[in-house]
Amino acid sequence: MEQAAGGGTRRARRARRGRGGLRALAALAALVVLTATGGAGTGPVQAAELVMFESPACHWCARWHDEIWPIYPKTAEARRAPLRRVNLHDPWPADLRHIRAVSFTPTFVLMADGAEVGRITGYAGEDFFWFQLSAVVQKLPEEATPEAPASNAAAGSPGGG
Repeated sequence: MEQAAGGGTRRARRARRGRGGLRALAALAALVVLTATGGAGTGPVQAAELVMFESPACHWCARWHDEIWPIYPKTAEARRAPLRRVNLHDPWPADLRHIRAVSFTPTFVLMADGAEVGRITGYAGEDFFWFQLSAVVQKLPEEATPEAPASNAAAGSPGGG
């Protein structure tokens, strides 16, 4: 086979590019699903929000999405701190560049009025996540919490928040 510039065969280079196309297609499909279902926010920091730094190759991120994401938007914690997802490998949004470095995925950074309030590094399972989340959400100043509608105030959550 013919050797391509930069190493490897042309066929191998085309195959690598093809896998990247599939990853891009999968990411686009996920974005469409999140948009259609009112998924996680992607805009600048709100009064309070939970920023999830993740990676497409992260097994623990996928577990979090399977175990927690279907529940999270319905919880008291989500009303206090809506979720915002950020790919660790993409350039960070300007409003998050000042926070301390993130090295592991998933990492959840609780923000209030643009400042870091707390963080959870890693995902060790559903029960432990709710325990950790409850502890960091309690650190939120009251004024940073968006007002919940009266009809949702009485709703319980798996996190006990």
